[in-house]
Amino acid sequence: MAKTFKILFILALLGALATVGITYGVYQQVKDSIPTKEEMKDIELQIPLRIYTRDEKLIGEFGEQRRSPIRYEDIPHDLENAVLAAEDSNFYHHPGVDIVGLLRAAYQLVSTGEIQSGGSTITMQVARNYFLSFEQTFMRKFTEIFISLKLEQELSKHDILELYMNKIYLGKRAYGFEAAAQVYYGKHLDELTLAQYAMIAGLPKAPSRYNPVANSSRALIRRNWILQRMLTLGMIEKEAYQNAVEAPVTAENYGIQPDIEANYVAEMVRHELYQSYGEKLYTEGLVVYTTIDSERQNNANQSVYDGVMAYDERHGYRGTLDTRTNLVSATLEEQQDVFKNFSNIPSWTLALVLETTDTNATLRLEDGSTFDLSFDGISWAAPYINENYHGKNPKTVDDVLVAGDIIQLRPDDNTTWRLAQSPVVQSALLSLDSKDGAIESLVGGFDYFSNKFNRVTQSKRQPGSNFKPFIYASALANGYTAASVINDAPVVFHDSNLASAWRPTNDGGKFYGPTRLRQALYRSQNVVSVRLLDEMGIRPALEYIKHFGFDPNELPRNLSLSLGSANLSPLQIATGYAVFSNGGYRVQPYLIDRIEDRAGEIVFQAEPMTVCNDCTMLENDIDNPDAPNKGLFDTDSGVIELPVAPRVIDSDIAYIMYDIMRDVIRYGTGRRARVLERSDIAGKTGTTNDGRDAWFSGFNGDIVTSVWTGFDDMSPLGRGEWGGSASLPTWINYMRAALADTPASYVNKPSSLVTVRIDPDTGERALPGQSNAMFEMFRKDHVPERRMSARSEQAGSNTQNNSSSEQAPSSNIAIENLF
Repeated sequence: MAKTFKILFILALLGALATVGITYGVYQQVKDSIPTKEEMKDIELQIPLRIYTRDEKLIGEFGEQRRSPIRYEDIPHDLENAVLAAEDSNFYHHPGVDIVGLLRAAYQLVSTGEIQSGGSTITMQVARNYFLSFEQTFMRKFTEIFISLKLEQELSKHDILELYMNKIYLGKRAYGFEAAAQVYYGKHLDELTLAQYAMIAGLPKAPSRYNPVANSSRALIRRNWILQRMLTLGMIEKEAYQNAVEAPVTAENYGIQPDIEANYVAEMVRHELYQSYGEKLYTEGLVVYTTIDSERQNNANQSVYDGVMAYDERHGYRGTLDTRTNLVSATLEEQQDVFKNFSNIPSWTLALVLETTDTNATLRLEDGSTFDLSFDGISWAAPYINENYHGKNPKTVDDVLVAGDIIQLRPDDNTTWRLAQSPVVQSALLSLDSKDGAIESLVGGFDYFSNKFNRVTQSKRQPGSNFKPFIYASALANGYTAASVINDAPVVFHDSNLASAWRPTNDGGKFYGPTRLRQALYRSQNVVSVRLLDEMGIRPALEYIKHFGFDPNELPRNLSLSLGSANLSPLQIATGYAVFSNGGYRVQPYLIDRIEDRAGEIVFQAEPMTVCNDCTMLENDIDNPDAPNKGLFDTDSGVIELPVAPRVIDSDIAYIMYDIMRDVIRYGTGRRARVLERSDIAGKTGTTNDGRDAWFSGFNGDIVTSVWTGFDDMSPLGRGEWGGSASLPTWINYMRAALADTPASYVNKPSSLVTVRIDPDTGERALPGQSNAMFEMFRKDHVPERRMSARSEQAGSNTQNNSSSEQAPSSNIAIENLF
């Protein structure tokens, strides 16, 4: 007996020594793979780039791994229990490895020659996910064990569980449970139910097999098994268990949903930062806060959408996507399957016409439901002929649709549907703060997912009359006044820079004779603008216009410049108008306010050039706008030093131009904007030759907004489409909300301006007692001389005596111009 015991003892000792030897040998093999203490405590997740509005609404996310890291304190208790029940119920009691599980895995390895189950604890899964590959080999398993034991020594259980919750892959590119909550339920973790916690807790085992979207029945079985485990382990009560197992599967593929639609903005930010960060941009966890205001961005989106759809419906219905009469009697599955062949606008739906009557159409929608579309939702659909003409307006539903038609529908007042078609026309809107250039909203086109081309920044189109204010400002700087008279009469120019003789005309071919510059701008008279530039000279005009931020090399050096023949972007136009809005200063548009790293530390903070009205100037070189200008600003946190926007035009000129452009809205081509009932707004329309581009740019003392409308292929917009009809309504809708509940903000009026009474026909100083005299503003060095008697020769009989203090012109005056 003693001999047997001795033999067994020796064998056990040898086995122990062998085990130690093997363990030591294995350790020597894998020790270089074991991370150091510092590496374990300095674990960094791959976190995607996230872009927010200035009021912290998510705009977009860029990165292959969808991940939203959370702290242990933020993990819901029910989720923690569900994960422990599913993956490692003994987590808080083992040293990092589960001996029983490992022995079971070892037995499977010896008996089958393959690793069938890893016996992995949560700690071991963390070790594998952060430090190792997923290959199933003997040496990798031993490395995993050693790393797990070391993790337990260096980190707390809560630290390890936090790492697990943020790293584990849960399908649909979701890494971590917060990301999974957003992807599968469109909610944050703290908004989920017990049943939903159990559902996503079942994903780590096999994300594709137990995916609730792709395999709902199999996912349901695993969810209920986890709930049963939680009940058995005393983690939940019987009632909670019963309610959870009876809950339906509600998971869908939401992806990471932004809080606000601003895809053109997100792409601008991504593109700019990629130049500096490269591929690291998508994993470093940078958080970008833009200058975008979420409410104004939503309003900009809706305004562009409504403007495009209004234009599209005005020009008629181009027809259905297809007609398949055999589908009317097909099965529901066959009817729904056909929709896969057609693309659509987000938030719209496709539909199959099942039956029509005079008053409505019965439709099969994409989701399988039926809907009765009334004639009211179809009545706009006169047949499209071309952009200039459409057919007769329909009188019944049968005039538009037949059974078997496949059509598009768009939401109508969010309660019903309306017949629609994907528009071809495009529109863009940019709105910025004129005091520092902060871009508050930007829409680069009708639908980013259909066409990612950003028309605010990438498109260069002719602004037409939208450019005239810069010509007129140049004239004021070169000795002209708002009362200067130019003869609006036929003229032929033989400019060596033009291909042939040029005969500029006004809209409708009408001429008005001698016209004051104020009138000419708010009526948008082409001939006056051309004659004015011809008199003034192209070179001095170009020299002055560059102060607004335009590159003279991008501007034509011929008289067509006066009618906006340059190719410019909405961003450039809005930047130029900001000079009028802020009283003569040039600001630089900017989009990124600050950038924070994954730890919340600010790595970039914008310091925009800001208009300095009430600050103390430190440096200011007016003659050199590009020189560094600095000033001290009083802020809530004290006095700070910031870059100051340089003054680029005289404040007197800025205000006179502002006042003239207020007349554009009061009496001229922008009269539709009077609906806003704002006395502080000013602006200018613009329509190019053949109506290929339609613009409206407008502002008050704080905000500048430019809207462009046109076709990407430069086709004409069609008869009756001008800046005042195609773009101004979008501007009005946007500014109505942007200016709501805000006080009037006027451009500062310099005290140096002088107001005198003038003769409306000649622009000269009015005679004492002259009955038709009117007031006009002048710079103090350009006031007309006082007259005591009438001249023997009059400058014409133009009697449209309208200025900022007069009545509106008669209705026969042209309300727009073409280039």
